[in-house]
Amino acid sequence: MTTDGPIIELNAARIFQRENLILDDVSFSVRKGEFIYLIGRTGSGKSSLMRTLYGDLPLTQGEGHVCGYDLRKLKRREVPYLRRKLGIVFQDFQLLGDRNANANLVFVMESTGWKDRKEIDARVKEVLEQVGLGNKGYKMPHELSGGEQQRVSIARALVNRPELILADEPTGNLDPETTGEILDLLYTISQFGSSVIMATHDYTHMKKLNARVVRCEGGKLLEKTAEVAG
Repeated sequence: MTTDGPIIELNAARIFQRENLILDDVSFSVRKGEFIYLIGRTGSGKSSLMRTLYGDLPLTQGEGHVCGYDLRKLKRREVPYLRRKLGIVFQDFQLLGDRNANANLVFVMESTGWKDRKEIDARVKEVLEQVGLGNKGYKMPHELSGGEQQRVSIARALVNRPELILADEPTGNLDPETTGEILDLLYTISQFGSSVIMATHDYTHMKKLNARVVRCEGGKLLEKTAEVAG
């Protein structure tokens, strides 16, 4: 699969949840290394768009390409291969509570085809250091703060060196200071080449960054500038 063009390209796409039309006539492209805010009220379609991009909701109308995969032609058996090119960060962390941070990352790596133990251990160490948790890999999720748990989930999203990170309300359960730290981390990740789309309805931190802003509103996806996004 080649991804020399945009990482994401949607043209006249219609996003459905079962038979319900959520977003109509979505035309949207994302370049390598772009950081994008996806904003809108709860229920406006942000999560439905995200789920379509990572193959959880089928695209049945319009055109869509993500990381070299044609969403209209995507078969269920191909979804795991698409997701190896993505990192997904959720609001509720979704860490495995019965194992430490290191083992959470190892679980994902082994399930996506990593086999060499030395390579696995080196990559786990590398991504935990990248998210500022280089000395906390031995800790269980319940021993970590909310912000630290989200950093582990970001590390998990990074292990396969994704072309694209989809962060769906990643700061929804965090206090304002921690929110700013997670935002800075995701923006830094985009500077190293992974495109990042961050869905949020918390606009207070957006003015920190001169980033592209896209809004879900009234069943449409609308481009906005950061200055008028609030």
